[in-house]
Amino acid sequence: MSEMSRNEPGGGRESGDAEEKKPQKVGRKRDHTRDEKILEATIDILAESGFDGMTMDRVAARAQAGKATMYRRWSSKAELVRDALAWMNRSHLDLDNLPDSGNLREDLLLLIRPQSMAEEERKFRVLAGLGSFLQHPEFSETGTAGIFDSWAEANLQLMKRAAARGEISEYANLELACRVITSSSAFRGLIERKPFEKAFYADLLDGLVLPALTIRREPRSSTR
Repeated sequence: MSEMSRNEPGGGRESGDAEEKKPQKVGRKRDHTRDEKILEATIDILAESGFDGMTMDRVAARAQAGKATMYRRWSSKAELVRDALAWMNRSHLDLDNLPDSGNLREDLLLLIRPQSMAEEERKFRVLAGLGSFLQHPEFSETGTAGIFDSWAEANLQLMKRAAARGEISEYANLELACRVITSSSAFRGLIERKPFEKAFYADLLDGLVLPALTIRREPRSSTR
């Protein structure tokens, strides 16, 4: 083959190789299983040492993850703790298979699944050890936003289902009811540092949430 034919487009092997070796997309898909290992390690260390005793280095070592990987995902310890708390709250929820007993109260209570004594004890130690996290700017600026989102989503789905079958008022403020539940959970766990057990939840539903949802009233008019 002549020198000219090798240099012509498509005329030589080098051109073909260049076509076959087009640059691929930079980077790789994030490994969510690795994220879960990091979040679980965070919860374990929070239970052992509290927020003040936890470090990113300790979490990386426990999860066998590179520190560079962690800092690409979480820019600060407080941000990691926030995501770990959200992960802990959603770990016992299956949003694709929510309870469907035909009764809203029963469905909401079924979301509070029984946990082992070890799991309950670990969760209590995590909450008790948050310490200065509650005064951290990361928490002060955003509060509990994100931490209880998965539970709020589950509650909202169950309430919408109950409204569709006529069990509660079609004009009920479902988003507000969900905020009441998550706010009570946040106060109970983060401030009082007590477990949000089923008996407490039943009292909240019976005394406040369900009566408000079943009041049959017309929606407020937008005009005076």
